[in-house]
Amino acid sequence: MTKIKKTAQIIAYESIRESIINGEFAGGMKLVEEKLAIKIGVSRTPIRDAIRRLEQEGFINNKKVIKPTETDLRNQFEMRMLIESYAASKAASYMIDDDIAKLKNAIHIARISEDNGEVIKQNKEFHDLIVLESRNPIMIETVNRMQSIIYLFSRAVVLHKRPGLIDEHEEILKAIIERDPEMTSQKMKEHLHSDLEFTLRIIK
Repeated sequence: MTKIKKTAQIIAYESIRESIINGEFAGGMKLVEEKLAIKIGVSRTPIRDAIRRLEQEGFINNKKVIKPTETDLRNQFEMRMLIESYAASKAASYMIDDDIAKLKNAIHIARISEDNGEVIKQNKEFHDLIVLESRNPIMIETVNRMQSIIYLFSRAVVLHKRPGLIDEHEEILKAIIERDPEMTSQKMKEHLHSDLEFTLRIIK
């Protein structure tokens, strides 16, 4: 299989995002296109495109790295809990077998993989599949706009090995398979609350 070469824009985007997430670019830091272009080894155009994309995702505001307070993080995560617990209840009622199989596969890969990046990817796949079951474009778009915060939390819980992470996914899946909307919603809410509290302790 031919390996697809990353574009300059993707290289710039991934590099800047990783520097924000790992703390190299601290909250409040102003990003200068010329310096980033030299650092990453690309022209200013892909840097500009990457910054625009990261602004849309909530990592950057007015070319400054976001510096959310604990209250900001809690407020955004509470919105996510409302949407995903609702979507989970809908998944228990309507999710088709093919998508349930995809949930099982995401859990399986996350459990056996030793690659943190792969686990983060499968964590996102699991939650994205459930969010789609809301069948509500406004809810789906709201979650999409929160991807910066979601990625921050997902990375923290995976890298720091939050206890019970994959087990909780299996409990949510079990409730979906049993077609129990109330239980599925509750399990999702508890799961995300645990993510929130664990991550806030890590990033303080």
